[in-house]
Amino acid sequence: MNAMQQKALRALLERGLPLVEQPWQQLAGQIGCSEQQVLEQAQRWQDEGLFRRFGLVLKHRALGIDANVMLVMDIDDAEVDALGQRLGRAAGVNLCYRRPRRPPHWNFNLFCMIHGRNRAAVEARVAELLEEHGLSRRPHQLLFSTRAFKQRGARYSLSEPQHG
Repeated sequence: MNAMQQKALRALLERGLPLVEQPWQQLAGQIGCSEQQVLEQAQRWQDEGLFRRFGLVLKHRALGIDANVMLVMDIDDAEVDALGQRLGRAAGVNLCYRRPRRPPHWNFNLFCMIHGRNRAAVEARVAELLEEHGLSRRPHQLLFSTRAFKQRGARYSLSEPQHG
């Protein structure tokens, strides 16, 4: 498989496997190589650690999970990494990451996304998390989503794949 085919395959895989009986074969046809070559390249990338996993991206709003909140917190710099790792493992936390503060108006540096079916349940889970981790008195805010404009898995290719 040449470099152009590898780039095209990477971009196609970012969109997800096609929902057909033989997805690897379809991908091979799109980039002009054999199914075996596609499988071998995917295995090499897996072995190199490029892929963490293959999975589904569920449209949670379509499933009735539309009480979504970003819990933002102001955590001491010396504590934020360890706390972020603990919160990232907590039940109900779907995303957890550190971002730089933007003083003087934005002093939050730790972000946790929590999804639920109703606002009261999400607020209760946030209260539990704050209590469990000794964060109840730390500065924080709950930013509930009000409208979804886009939802998809991450994409890293800057352009559409080249075919052929």
